[in-house]
Amino acid sequence: MNPFPTLTALPRQLRTPAVRDLAWIILSPPMLAVTAWPQRHPLSGSDWVQSPQALEDFLQRLDRDSSTLDEWLSRSSIRRLGLYYERLWQFAIQHAPGVEMIAANLPIRIGGHTLGELDMLLQDNDGVHHVELAIKFYLGLQATDGKDPANWLGPGSLDRLDLKLAHLTQHQLPISACEQSREALAALGIASLNAELWLGGYLFYPWQGAAPSPQGVHDDHLRGLWVHRKDWPAFACQRPAGRWHVLPRHAWLAPARYEHIWSDDEFQLWRRQLDPKTQAQLLVRLMQSPEGYWEEIERVFLVPDLWPAVAENSDVRYSIAPPAPPA
Repeated sequence: MNPFPTLTALPRQLRTPAVRDLAWIILSPPMLAVTAWPQRHPLSGSDWVQSPQALEDFLQRLDRDSSTLDEWLSRSSIRRLGLYYERLWQFAIQHAPGVEMIAANLPIRIGGHTLGELDMLLQDNDGVHHVELAIKFYLGLQATDGKDPANWLGPGSLDRLDLKLAHLTQHQLPISACEQSREALAALGIASLNAELWLGGYLFYPWQGAAPSPQGVHDDHLRGLWVHRKDWPAFACQRPAGRWHVLPRHAWLAPARYEHIWSDDEFQLWRRQLDPKTQAQLLVRLMQSPEGYWEEIERVFLVPDLWPAVAENSDVRYSIAPPAPPA
């Protein structure tokens, strides 16, 4: 499912955070290999597939001067990670040779009521495609049937993999075939299309207890661990060398790269002062490269001791704010 297998190491080689994220969304594997609706990489029809060096050159140029990407991202709110993910894909489609972006976030309405939106309408040599995008992070419950997607929860415990898949297959993807969509599509000159999805993200496995992978998982899916706060000392002493750092939510995509990070003492102070009501925190273990920067080796969700009983809409507080993203 990755049309660019020779470029998978590229996101770690880039320096600019937004460009690293752009490379990551294009080059990372999907979460699942088997889905009820077709799953298709949005750039499968791009000329870049036949010339991956051209894609690498494009990303390297952006890394040296990211002004066009920065300007694109500044046009719309990207405070939510899902919106940021969509904006990155829109930028990629607009710059990919052989692919045309027809519309993004096309609203489908009946009267004054909005039924939903089509994330992307694009066209390539294989036809017109309605593509639904999603970026998700799910944690597998301990001592459950991990093959069941109902046992994979978001870090706030409200979202579930089975619910997301049901929403995609029962609402988001079929909507492009409804009568109201046909009218909106006809106005764009579209008589037929293919409805497809692309689901990116990470699966986090419990440090203690088994959690088999969900049914249909991609063999190369991105993965991490999760651990309750009370178990952190026992967990940390068993991990290899490195320093731990907190990732703010907008930095959850590409592998982390920092010039400066907290010291061990600063990290331990932050951990000890966490309020019991603080939501799950995404941590990364980093190692220093020969060039002097710190690079992510693994990522781990540190969850409240009552998780998954603590919901994301609870009173969330920080004793010490998460670190700012790298310059």
